Order: sequence, then C-alpha cells, then structure tokens
Amino acid sequence: MVDLTTFGLLGLFISAFLAGTVVPFSSEVVLSALILNGYDIKTAIIVASLGNFIGGQTTYYIGYLGKWEWIEKYFRVSRNKIIKTQKRFEKWGPMSASLSFIPGIGNAIVLGLGFLKINSFACAVYMLIGKVARYVLWTYLTLLV
Repeated sequence: MVDLTTFGLLGLFISAFLAGTVVPFSSEVVLSALILNGYDIKTAIIVASLGNFIGGQTTYYIGYLGKWEWIEKYFRVSRNKIIKTQKRFEKWGPMSASLSFIPGIGNAIVLGLGFLKINSFACAVYMLIGKVARYVLWTYLTLLV
C-alpha cells in the first residue's frame, strides 16, 4: 500500500477524494499526519475539503446515473419503498447531504440523493458545509493530542 503522506497535499487530496467516493478510505489519518508535520492548517483543511467534496460529487453523479430497474433487481427493493424514501428525501434531501461526512452512511446518503435526482446545487452546498465541518472538527481533535 502507498503511504499518501509522502505526497504531501497531493496525497491528502487523493485520500480525501477516495474517502468521498464509495471506496472505503480514511483521509483523516493523512490530514493528521500532515498537520502534525507542520503543514499549514488552513491549506490542509481546504485541500481535504475540496478533495472530499469532489469525491462526494462523483458519488452523487454515479447515483444520478442509476436506474430503477437496477435497484429492484440487484438490491431487491420494491418501487413502492423507493417512492416512500423519495418523498422523505424531497423534503429533507438537500439538507441531508450535510451528513455526508458520517463514515459508512454518508456516502450512501449522497448516492441516494443522486439516484433520486434531488436538487444537485442544493445538495452540493450542504455537502460542502458538511465536508468542511468534518475536517475542521478533525483538525481540532488532532491538535488536542
């Protein structure tokens, strides 16, 4: 496995991008390592947030390309259940994109928002807020150590 910390900010961007997609990856370790090795905190937060946001947007658009038939066939979810979920997402959808930073479920939320074609601009705004909050909080926790 490649140690992305050796690539500095580029490695941070790559790790954050991967963490923002459906690929299970932890960018927080790379962020902490760079900060503890003297990298500028604001720059590191911006790079991590941008990489994770672009990864999240990639996940959103992968979901956007999804088809009803795939969900019914491969995930065995009925169209009625999808329609009920869609109604909830239409009400809270864009705001739920701010939860995209939560490990495990965050990327699934974003994928679902894309699949249900919830307003892409609003989702992007809330997603960015969540991504920045994620890395600001993680940086704070890193500096407490």
